[in-house]
Amino acid sequence: MLLQFLFILAAIIVGARIQGIGLGVMGGLGLAILVFGFGLEPTSPPIDVMLMIVAVIAAAGCMQAAGGLDLMVSLAEKFLRKHPQHITLYAPMVTYLFTFVAGTGHVAYSVLPVIAEVAHETKIRPERPLSIAVIASQQAITASPISAATVALLSMLAGFKISLIDILMITIPATLIGVLLGALFSMRMGKNLHEDPEYLKRLEERMFEDENKEEKKNYKLKSKAGLSVLIFILATILIILFGSVEDLRNIGGKEIGMPVVIEILMLSAAAVILLLTNTNGIKAAQGSVFVAGMQAVVAIFGIAWMGDTFINGNMQELKESIEGVVRSMPWIFGIALFVMSILLYSQAATVRALMPLGLTLGISPWMLIALFPTVNGYFFLPNYPTVVAAINFDRTGTTRIGKWILNHSFMFPGLIATIGAVCTGLLLITLIGH
Repeated sequence: MLLQFLFILAAIIVGARIQGIGLGVMGGLGLAILVFGFGLEPTSPPIDVMLMIVAVIAAAGCMQAAGGLDLMVSLAEKFLRKHPQHITLYAPMVTYLFTFVAGTGHVAYSVLPVIAEVAHETKIRPERPLSIAVIASQQAITASPISAATVALLSMLAGFKISLIDILMITIPATLIGVLLGALFSMRMGKNLHEDPEYLKRLEERMFEDENKEEKKNYKLKSKAGLSVLIFILATILIILFGSVEDLRNIGGKEIGMPVVIEILMLSAAAVILLLTNTNGIKAAQGSVFVAGMQAVVAIFGIAWMGDTFINGNMQELKESIEGVVRSMPWIFGIALFVMSILLYSQAATVRALMPLGLTLGISPWMLIALFPTVNGYFFLPNYPTVVAAINFDRTGTTRIGKWILNHSFMFPGLIATIGAVCTGLLLITLIGH
């Protein structure tokens, strides 16, 4: 079992370094070693989860192609410029909302340069709003009703009569409180901008003299961009409604599962957006949202299938070795989720790889919902795309990777937000009697 685990770990580490679809295809290679090398019986691939994610990113991709995301960024920029002094509190709320609506944290890319620019103009240390804004875009993944991670968790807990609204009523307030705590900490991070040695050095080197000459980004908003956002939001609301009211899923005397409901509604939303906004379907498949989403699908395909096969083939040994500890201290399983997310760079893949083990070990499904925010651990190593983007957008040099690598700008806001979210989630499940 240890040798198998080492092969799995190697596949994950190499796949993460390759990036893109590397994680998924390396998971496939690891699966081949487990099956043909160690003789483990392969489990079924996570088809339902993959199809739900494909449907969601199809709709999100169509909204982006129709100009919906550009409209959201334009509105966010106007809002942030109206309240520049409070940008460290408002910026994470903006990126949280973007991710909540779109179901992917990659939509934060478009608003990060706005945050950096507004902070610099207001003489606020850009590290403060940028760091927590990136963390908020990750935390919102575990609160979004249409994110790949939430969809994966919902599909696993369906047998426990847990609905989508049950998950959201824990994760939304938990992650919001976690982000707020992280923002309050960020407001006091580092020296004030006019005292920061790196910024002063760049001032002396006249790095900002051309700033006013730079052409501001101008969003050419399409006339029906607002319609695409409205259609997407309505589809999301319908998903929450169908997930909360079982009678709505009763068709012809038979209850339809939430995976099918999500797939139907999101594919329909994509079609309606294309038809009503006269958007090119090819353009929808070329956008950043669609590309990032398909990478997540491939990652889940390979990594989750490999993880399922390993856990299923070694279930008895795993139960005997850790069942006692996890039963007495189930919060320890949250640490395992956090560490796995650092390796996998995907909340959905982490959920799909480890949550079945948690259920097998007898951890309460409500406890797993409270621990859900721990899958947001990929800020820990400062090489995730949104982290790197935030560092590059900050021309003042205050958002950075420290001398010891792990002492980077995102570490404490990320840890505080994650711990705060989990503690709030544990309190909430206690209050509702679970």
